[in-house]
Amino acid sequence: MSRLRLIVGLGNPGAEHLRTRHNAGFWFADALAARQGGRFGIESKLHAETTKVVIDGEALHLLKPITFMNKSGIAVVSALRYYKIEPEEMLVVHDDLDLPPGAARLKFDGGHGGQNGLRDIFAHLGHGRFHRLRIGIGHPGHRDRVTSWVLGRAGANDEQAMLGGIGAALDVLPLVVSGQHNEAMKRLHTSKD
Repeated sequence: MSRLRLIVGLGNPGAEHLRTRHNAGFWFADALAARQGGRFGIESKLHAETTKVVIDGEALHLLKPITFMNKSGIAVVSALRYYKIEPEEMLVVHDDLDLPPGAARLKFDGGHGGQNGLRDIFAHLGHGRFHRLRIGIGHPGHRDRVTSWVLGRAGANDEQAMLGGIGAALDVLPLVVSGQHNEAMKRLHTSKD
């Protein structure tokens, strides 16, 4: 498997969306930047906030689209073209309703599961052959409540659990960056949720 060169955290821009469940990808990107000393700045031609971080000697581009979630593909395709990166060298971090808060799961390829950011990236790329990190946000229990759940803030316990899952994912990230995806999955998926 290829090494990583680009990490994209998905979310919605603006202070009103900052700590919402849907912005779990931004939470991850911000935590990674803070851990590695990266500082985000707007890169208008990429429709994103960007920074560069170094993990175990490997330089990575870190991206937070400033388009809304359902237009994430614009920023992703712009960055892939600009940096000359293949989709297989990208990790997209997003919220996932099907996982409980605190769970974080790595995968490669597969469907978009109804996640609007992934859906738009699929539409722009024509496929889903890239790495994903799914951050569990839990499910409200009924589909009629999904929109308000996703766009709402997590309660204190759920937020702490989500931050714990993000921390566990950050701990295995050096393995992912170096192409040791199976080992990273094994460690992350067997850690306590």
